[in-house]
Amino acid sequence: MRWAITLGSFKGTAVRIHVTFLLLLAWIGFSAYRSGGPIAARDSLIFITLIFTCVVLHEFGHILTARRFGIVSTEVTLLPIGGVANLDHMPEKPYQELLVALAGPAVNIVIAAILFAALGTFQPETLTQLDDPHLNVFARLAAANLFLALFNMIPAFPMDGGRVLRAALAMWLTRAQATRIAASIGQGFAFVLGFLGLFGNPLLVFIAIFVYMAASGEAQLTAASEAARGLSVADAMETRIAAIRWGSDLGEAVETLLATSQDQFPVVAADGRFMGLLDRSDIIGALKGDDRGAPIAPYVRRDAPTVSAGAPLDGTIEKFAGASAIGVLDADDKLVGLLTRQSIGEIMLIANLRPDWRLARRG
Repeated sequence: MRWAITLGSFKGTAVRIHVTFLLLLAWIGFSAYRSGGPIAARDSLIFITLIFTCVVLHEFGHILTARRFGIVSTEVTLLPIGGVANLDHMPEKPYQELLVALAGPAVNIVIAAILFAALGTFQPETLTQLDDPHLNVFARLAAANLFLALFNMIPAFPMDGGRVLRAALAMWLTRAQATRIAASIGQGFAFVLGFLGLFGNPLLVFIAIFVYMAASGEAQLTAASEAARGLSVADAMETRIAAIRWGSDLGEAVETLLATSQDQFPVVAADGRFMGLLDRSDIIGALKGDDRGAPIAPYVRRDAPTVSAGAPLDGTIEKFAGASAIGVLDADDKLVGLLTRQSIGEIMLIANLRPDWRLARRG
C-alpha cells in the first residue's frame, strides 16, 4: 500500500503504518491537549496506540490461522479505520474460512479476558465509557477489546461476522449462493444502522454506507470469481498494450498517454522485463512537480502485483482488492500482457453469454 511506513515484520509479514494513521494520532493528541493539557494528550495517545496494537494482534490472528491452510499475507497495514491484512486469497473450504474469520475476534476476547483477570473485576459498563480518561486505562482497554470482538461479529461484510455467516451457509449452499445471502443480510443490517443513525448519531450513517458498499463489493467479487472458474489469466489479459521504457522521461510518458486510451501503463526494461506500473494519475502528478525531461523511474510503482499467464483467473481476481492492474509475466519475468478490471469485466460478460466460448476459441 502506498504512503505506508514499515515498522518491522513478524514471521514474514511486514507491519506497516499508513501516514493517515499518523495524522489521526496528531489530531487526537492536539484535541486532547486543548481540552486537558499535556497529560491528557499523553494518555489519549497511549490509549489509542494500545488499541491499535490490539488491532494488529487481531489481524495476526487471521494471518497465522490462514497460514495453516497455505494462505500467505505479506503485510498488514494500520489505517485510521483499523488494520488491513492482504491475504493472497480467501479460503475456499467453508470450515477454513470459518476458522480464519473467528481467529481475529478470538484474539480480542483472549486479551480482554487476560486484562479483566489481571484487574480482578469484570466491568461491562466500561463499554459505554471508553472515552472517559478518568477510568483505569487497562479497564478501558479490556472493554475496548470486548467491543472490537462484538463489533467484528456483526453479520455484515467486511466484518468478520459476515465471513462467518457466509462460511456457515456455504456448508450447505454453493459459495456464490452463500455470499449473496450473507451480502443481503449485511445490506439489511446497513439499512437498520443507517435508520438508527438518523436519530442523532451521524457516525452510524457513515458506517452504514461503508457496510452497504462493502457487502455489494463482496457479492460482485464472488460472482466474478465463480464465473471465472475454468478460465486462465491468459484468457482475460490484454496483449495489445502500450508499454513505457524504463529509461524514458516524463515527456515520452506523456506522449504515450496521449496516443492511447489506456489508464495503466506497464514499464519494461530493454530486455522486456517488467519493472512496474504507471497510471494516468502518476504521470499527471509527476508533471506537476518535474519538467518533461525528468526520468519516470521515481514514479514507477515497483511493487505492482504480477501473475503468470497460466494462473487460474478466479484466484487472481481476489488480488484486485487494492490494485488497478496486474502485470502478466512469463517464466523470465518478461511482460506478456496486462490484466485490468475492464478486461476481467469483458471476459465475464462473454463467459456468461457464451459458456462454450473458450472451447470454441481453442478449437
